[in-house]
Amino acid sequence: MKTYLKFGAIMSVIVGALFWLAVGGVADTKTYYKTIPELQQMGRQAQDHKLRVGGDVQPGSIVKSGAETSFVLHQGATTLNVVYSGSDPLPDTFRDNAQALADGRLGSDGVFRANKIQAKCASKYEAKPNQKGVEHSSQVPDKISSLR
Repeated sequence: MKTYLKFGAIMSVIVGALFWLAVGGVADTKTYYKTIPELQQMGRQAQDHKLRVGGDVQPGSIVKSGAETSFVLHQGATTLNVVYSGSDPLPDTFRDNAQALADGRLGSDGVFRANKIQAKCASKYEAKPNQKGVEHSSQVPDKISSLR
């Protein structure tokens, strides 16, 4: 009987530790996506949460100084100052007018402190304009009839 009691106690400790690690891990990685107007409406409450904010990079606002990069995200007329100081290099597609997502926290000074940046440049994935010697037609030649 004593063996079963020890086994049960050890199993309870192991299951409890795994549960604690799982709950703690989910809480640390939980991020809320907000638009810039939603972030501004949250006021001081926004400083208590890890957030992901999306917008377009304002042209001419990217300033790199040492390990930090500051820029401005905008959605329509609303803007948000962002300072990125993460360890990863900025994406190649991060440039003026690119759509960007910043993960981090809002500081008490109103500046968003990002530790991760994701960027997408929509024009990179569009079809190229007509090039010399390349035909962009939707008609496929009938090769079967030419074999007869």
